Amino acid sequence: MQEQQSYFYNFYSKERQNCRMFYFFFESRKAKADPVVIWLTGGPGCSSELALFYENGPFKLTNNLSLVWNDYGWDKVSNIIYIDQPTGTGFSYSSSDQDTRYNETGVSNDLYNFLQAFFKVHPDYVKNDFYIMGESYAGHYIPALATRINKGNKKKKGIHINLKGMGIGNGLTNPEIQYPAYTDFALANKIISKTDYDKINLQIPACVKAIRQCGTTGTETCYSAYIKCQPLLFDIINLIDNKNYYDIRKKCEGRYCYDFSQVEKFLEEVSVKKALGVPSNIRFVSCNNRVQDAMINDWMRNLALGIPDLLEQNIQLLIYTGEFDLICNWLGNWRWVHAMAWSGQKEFVAASNVSYLVDGKEAGILKNHGPLTFIKVQNAGHMVPMDQPRVALRMLELWITGKLTSLQNDVVPPL
Repeated sequence: MQEQQSYFYNFYSKERQNCRMFYFFFESRKAKADPVVIWLTGGPGCSSELALFYENGPFKLTNNLSLVWNDYGWDKVSNIIYIDQPTGTGFSYSSSDQDTRYNETGVSNDLYNFLQAFFKVHPDYVKNDFYIMGESYAGHYIPALATRINKGNKKKKGIHINLKGMGIGNGLTNPEIQYPAYTDFALANKIISKTDYDKINLQIPACVKAIRQCGTTGTETCYSAYIKCQPLLFDIINLIDNKNYYDIRKKCEGRYCYDFSQVEKFLEEVSVKKALGVPSNIRFVSCNNRVQDAMINDWMRNLALGIPDLLEQNIQLLIYTGEFDLICNWLGNWRWVHAMAWSGQKEFVAASNVSYLVDGKEAGILKNHGPLTFIKVQNAGHMVPMDQPRVALRMLELWITGKLTSLQNDVVPPL
């Protein structure tokens, strides 16, 4: 019988008497020895329950708010954790403003402490391979957490976490490279004109300069970079006639261009809260703007800087991107991955693009060298597991078993 649990992780300290991080844990449907995956939804400030119920969790919500099994849940091949973080996201809460997180140092420390507590409670999983997965703003969270785990492991403090890899879906990781790609992606997909392209591009030099001034530790300079760079995206959004900027094939409908009202209704039901152990006065909000506002100075920092050290230790990195997402588009991700300096950079750049095949059919384009793999997924937007659930599950299964790159052999033209 599959183990399914929801918990609050309590921060036990004098300073943090009422800070609780909420998470779900689902044991693999196949084998307890399968890898442990922690899933981080982005935002910042968006609940991982969005992924649980709309993307890759064990269950889907029906129109009458009942649960049905998801045939493509990632718990089919992994033991998976969904956590609401930073504090203030989803059901995670605190009674103190001291628990508000403003940068990746605070975020990664909280997640690391959570994992230490998780493996203490679940010692049977300590030796399992461990992977960090997520999408969107998790392009910041994931490298930061991987670095924090690696640091803890090297210092031999606490429980050793068997970190094997990081998987980032349509992430924001290196804004200096990704923001200038907005106009190129929009023009190539014919959602803006050449005149609009040239006009918006006039803002790029100031944006790039501001991001460089932000660096990795700036505060006011990072806010200035955010103000200077966001118009590159917003000016495009204002021109695309209510298109969904997470999937340019669709219309933007609802608060987040998608209708997530079902999960909000479900998790606000009294009986559901009681079953999950959630206090009745804690409201579930899909995405918390206060968390996002608190993280504003973190937005323009380059989290790719810590990745090369992890690659040199053979910690795997999978970057997968739905081809129709604008907001964290494949082109910007493609560019920063190729620009990243590490010992295998030349070989990665020179590697051939090959078909990513699922059930004998091309589902995307794959490029790999050593521990670094990039996949452009066909017919998907920002949330690949929602748009292409079979493709995403197969991708995870092959990646964590080391078979993702060995099965591809059809060379395709350069992108």
